[in-house]
Amino acid sequence: MCWLNCESVRKFMSLVYYAIGDIHGELAKLRALHERISQFHNSLYPGRPHTRIHLGDYVDRGPNSYGVLDYIQSLDDDEDFEVINLKGNHEILMLQAHQSPKRTALKHWLVNGGEQTLASYQEENQKLKLQTHLSWIENLPSIYQDKSRNLIFVHAGINPETYPKHDEAVHLWTRNATFFESEHWINPALNGATVIHGHTPTLTDYPDISKDGRRINVDTGACYGGPLSAVILALDEKPRFLFSD
Repeated sequence: MCWLNCESVRKFMSLVYYAIGDIHGELAKLRALHERISQFHNSLYPGRPHTRIHLGDYVDRGPNSYGVLDYIQSLDDDEDFEVINLKGNHEILMLQAHQSPKRTALKHWLVNGGEQTLASYQEENQKLKLQTHLSWIENLPSIYQDKSRNLIFVHAGINPETYPKHDEAVHLWTRNATFFESEHWINPALNGATVIHGHTPTLTDYPDISKDGRRINVDTGACYGGPLSAVILALDEKPRFLFSD
């Protein structure tokens, strides 16, 4: 007899996650990485359900932020996998630039990559689509948790001292040393948990895994010449990685 929901149990046992780091307008790299994910999954895990998670920072600095947002939205129509999209700090900068009456918000966004984002809409003659994208961004969550697998997906990180009770700004902006020193986390709420994040580019073109394996950073500086990266998380398997190039 199946005491739990049998379908839920099967999904829990077989679900594979692919979490993708900061994209920053690099549409070509994003398309290439999704193609590699499809090839990898169909080869190694045929028939198994999988979820693709974008960890935020879709816009700014790179050449085609408009194309990135349009492409990510189009993935919702794919019936082969689920897509979860989180917001990053650059999405917040973009929203503030268009919603705040203060010109300082616009200037702050423009000098942090917003100029390239606006140029991508102008080049594609898609100024009207900008408002649609802003509305979509506004409703994105800042964190996703799989409590059954003890996985926490977030753009920048968490506060290991106060988790899960802290402001959304922590999810979007933190670079606090206490977060990166996962071997010193003592919060019972994080027992056995793994946090997957981006936001802080690694010092190499390769993702960073903390010594204790409780923190995985997949921001490999795609907009600075590095590859776009994804971590593969399958139950009872060590994390593996795929790259756009």
